[in-house]
Amino acid sequence: MSMKKWTDEELISTQEKLEEWSARYKKAGNKLWHFTAFLGALSISTGVAFIFFDGFDVLNILLIIMGSVTCFAWYKSEKRRQDNQNFLDEINKELRHREKRAGKSKTKQNGVKKDKRSDGADQTLLEEEQAADTSTTDKINSEN
Repeated sequence: MSMKKWTDEELISTQEKLEEWSARYKKAGNKLWHFTAFLGALSISTGVAFIFFDGFDVLNILLIIMGSVTCFAWYKSEKRRQDNQNFLDEINKELRHREKRAGKSKTKQNGVKKDKRSDGADQTLLEEEQAADTSTTDKINSEN
């Protein structure tokens, strides 16, 4: 998905929503969710082990199914979390790039020009400083 066509407001809005989601996810507790996934894996292995010892039983099959659903839910949640984190990183990168580009255009608009001397060294001339010098000179002349 290309974010170059998105407006700044859309990017900032999406960034805020993803950061809010990330804070809520961290608050909910990552350890509890991992523990739930562990219990799902444990129920799958218990169901399989009981099938070997007791044979096929409805409870063993139910244990395997419930463990599979729990592990699948954990997997989808982790995948969604990782996708959202990567998307948030891309949004932050795009916003930094736009700020950097806007900073460069402001520098150009403020009248910064670079001239090359004959010896190859760069000399920066600010038109604002020249305007300030002329206005200061005008004030001094008007006072006299």
